[in-house]
Amino acid sequence: MPNRPVEIGPAGLHTARAIEYLRLVRGLTQHQLAARCTALGRPMANTALSRTERARRRCDVDDLVALATALGVSPTTLLLPLPSVSGDDRRGC
Repeated sequence: MPNRPVEIGPAGLHTARAIEYLRLVRGLTQHQLAARCTALGRPMANTALSRTERARRRCDVDDLVALATALGVSPTTLLLPLPSVSGDDRRGC
């Protein structure tokens, strides 16, 4: 029986979205963020980062820590859902 790939769950999907969102907010390309991770001692190709952002590749704990450091946030920030920007949120409700 062939092995099934492990599906990416809700936390993995939140993480993928958060990585892409924070990368874009900081004005970084995938190549630049991957290079930052590599400089931190966690070699990462921009193709691996692209697959991670699209939830086609699992983000292991070492990648998570390197990406968080390269983005200037805590690893927890990447694990939690992004805050929504609904009308209620803007009014403080």
